[in-house]
Amino acid sequence: MTGPDRVEELRARIGENDSRIVEAVNERLRLVTELWELKREHGLERVDPDRERRLREELAGANTGPLSRDGLEELVTELLGLTKRELDPD
Repeated sequence: MTGPDRVEELRARIGENDSRIVEAVNERLRLVTELWELKREHGLERVDPDRERRLREELAGANTGPLSRDGLEELVTELLGLTKRELDPD
């Protein structure tokens, strides 16, 4: 495989991966919407700081790199913030 062919192959794989990321974020938003509705029906708080802490710990344990711990922390912070902004824009 030539250099330019390999570049195109890698770009295609990156694009496929990016599409899966968008799909996963959209699925997360659908699930959180369902969760928040269920919590509302049962009088539970929407945000659970202890659950967010456990999520961060679980993802840190699952992270095999090359994403750094700081990078993972930034990603999770942004994902949680994005979820809240998308589903509760007030």
